[in-house]
Amino acid sequence: MLRKAQIGDVKNIQKLLTHFASQGDMLSRSLSELYESIRDFYVWEEGGEIVGTAALHIIWEDLAEIRSVAVAEETGRKGIGTQVVNACIDEARQLGLKRVFCLTYKPNFFGTFGMRIVDKSELPHKVWGDCMKCVKFPDCDEIAMILDLE
Repeated sequence: MLRKAQIGDVKNIQKLLTHFASQGDMLSRSLSELYESIRDFYVWEEGGEIVGTAALHIIWEDLAEIRSVAVAEETGRKGIGTQVVNACIDEARQLGLKRVFCLTYKPNFFGTFGMRIVDKSELPHKVWGDCMKCVKFPDCDEIAMILDLE
């Protein structure tokens, strides 16, 4: 079941994100960061467990980032990732945003939504605030992708 995240989901979201962060696939998120941004998150719940998540983080009046996309490995390949990302894209459209972007190691997945690869320099500097926390900074090897919503 897809739904907006609730306060009680934070520790389970963090557990899911930490698993992939430990593999170098994404940034880890502290409990504090997750509580502060809980309204950004969608979750997919199965059998009382959070098995998928994604967040729509607004950057500016016309731009948001889709981030923290994670699906438990044991439930992969069921379309859960597609559902949570589509929820973010739908919300971005409802809010009147013009573009969404992501930084990813999975360009084929995000390409299925119509996202295209762009040079990171096309993204505003404000985007890079989280990058300072990354162990790979300043040698980021993630791929920047963008989707025009208009």
